[in-house]
Amino acid sequence: MARVGIAIHRFREDAVGVGVDIASWCSASGHECVSSAADLPVLSAAGAPGIEADDEFGNVDVLVSIGGDGTMLRSVRSLAGRPVPVIGVNVGLLGYLTCVEQSSAVDALGAFLNGESGKQYSFDDRMLVRVRTWTGGSYLGEHFALNEIVVEKKETGHTVRLAVDIDGAHFTTYAADGLIVASPTGSTAYSMSARGPILSPRMRALLVTPVSPHMLFDRALVLDAPEKIRIEVLGHRSVNVASDGELVHSLRPGDVVEVDAAEEFARFVRFEANRFHQILKSKFGLADR
Repeated sequence: MARVGIAIHRFREDAVGVGVDIASWCSASGHECVSSAADLPVLSAAGAPGIEADDEFGNVDVLVSIGGDGTMLRSVRSLAGRPVPVIGVNVGLLGYLTCVEQSSAVDALGAFLNGESGKQYSFDDRMLVRVRTWTGGSYLGEHFALNEIVVEKKETGHTVRLAVDIDGAHFTTYAADGLIVASPTGSTAYSMSARGPILSPRMRALLVTPVSPHMLFDRALVLDAPEKIRIEVLGHRSVNVASDGELVHSLRPGDVVEVDAAEEFARFVRFEANRFHQILKSKFGLADR
């Protein structure tokens, strides 16, 4: 018997329907199902049987994420760095992270639970970014991001000053709206909109991209994964720190953020060859010739 987690886009009827199908199949097959406290009432109201509430998806063997890339980010964040296999079911627009169509969701879960890695499916491990924060010298804790960590201004109409050290040596002080530290997976997200380069998602690297910099040096910087980044808030303006779009802390001048490549990773289940470049081609409408 397996323990299966279900995460859904609560405001998409088709995502809820797939969640009900997954829960019904698990119930008939003798598997346990858990979902978050937020998703559970929606699934139960739609007729999903036998689901328990567990916001942290503790001890699940697989997590089925049903929605789009945003739902996948939420699913990975809920795992807090644990390498639980995640099956991404796409019910939105073409995404970079989801790989299973909704009509194949139940079959995909069955293939994973009854199959063998390397034959019926494979694992696609993705680097996570870790952020640790300090305020007034006190440690606030750590968070993990699949796409990016963002340190950005709180007030409109003003830039912030962010002093950046790399591996203990001062690099520069940015005057900008913010600073993005992205993983290769996140290079196609916020960083790309700020003119950052696109990296292969299987690389291990850190991408530092300024947001609307007010300085001569306005380029993104690609660092080797072992390098560590320290960001100190200078001046007199406070900043927000976000992990994959979710606010995690507000910091004052003198506070510190440290970002590095996490030892932990996200593990996606793939049922076909990785199609990142084909997705990229489709997203941008690139011609064959």
